[in-house]
Amino acid sequence: MSKSLFYGVITPFITPFKEDLSIDIEAVKWLARYQVAKGVHGIFPNSTTGEFVHLKKEESIEITKTVLEEVGGKVWIIPGISSNCTEHSIELGRIFRDLGVDGVIITPPFFFKVSGERLRLHFSEVAEKVDLPIIVYNIPSTTGINIPVDLYVELAKEYSNIAGAKVTYDNLAYFRRLITNVKTIRKDFSVLTGIDYLLLPVLMMGGDGGIMALANVAPQIHRAVYDAWIQGNLIKAYEEYKKLLKLVEIYDIATSFPTSVKTSLKVLGAPVKPYVRPPLTPEPPENEEKIKTVLEELGIKI
Repeated sequence: MSKSLFYGVITPFITPFKEDLSIDIEAVKWLARYQVAKGVHGIFPNSTTGEFVHLKKEESIEITKTVLEEVGGKVWIIPGISSNCTEHSIELGRIFRDLGVDGVIITPPFFFKVSGERLRLHFSEVAEKVDLPIIVYNIPSTTGINIPVDLYVELAKEYSNIAGAKVTYDNLAYFRRLITNVKTIRKDFSVLTGIDYLLLPVLMMGGDGGIMALANVAPQIHRAVYDAWIQGNLIKAYEEYKKLLKLVEIYDIATSFPTSVKTSLKVLGAPVKPYVRPPLTPEPPENEEKIKTVLEELGIKI
């Protein structure tokens, strides 16, 4: 078992909406229970896949509170606190702390593209003012900022509550440097991929698991890869990984991460509607059929 604080399969939880685009609380409850039943180690509400940029502050709190009430204590609840304003991240982090979450996740600011000392200051202020384990989330495709490995090392040295990295960056050389450098100084520092198909390679490099969108749909596939690796059965890990590589074909079909998940759940018959908030739009019928074919080939059922 990993010595890191967070490990395994964690879900960037989607935000289910009704047709009028209000939060579907009953669907939130169902999905939280489904995630736990299928074996996730943790849930990340108010996530990128959960369209956090489309949520009001009160909605982010309501979703997190609902997930906590439904499955808190059974798995880690690690909500997002990302914002363009450092103080807003701190404010939300303190609210979540008082609710009783297990940690929080934060990206760089994504409007002003700060770097160097200003980027370090953003994370440092949050670490100093939010008394929780914090996962620093590198997702340059949406923030426009690629967090330097050296900054992760600096933060890990200075702040014991900077607990890990989620990295949604398709670059194994980056993962290699991050794992090697940060775990030299902090064995307990979690390195988690945000990309499903990098789960096994990152584990093999010494990483700890992943926070991956399609774990909303079939976390049992991700768990099978993780469990086989932890048990030292590389042949089985690779066999399960081939199923994961099939599953991620859904990303090639869908127009966004949220719709890839919501459409998949819809075709599986889950009580989760395919609605997303504009400017995103639901997948067209032809994409829905293609996604259904992938899921049928894998034999996935609710």
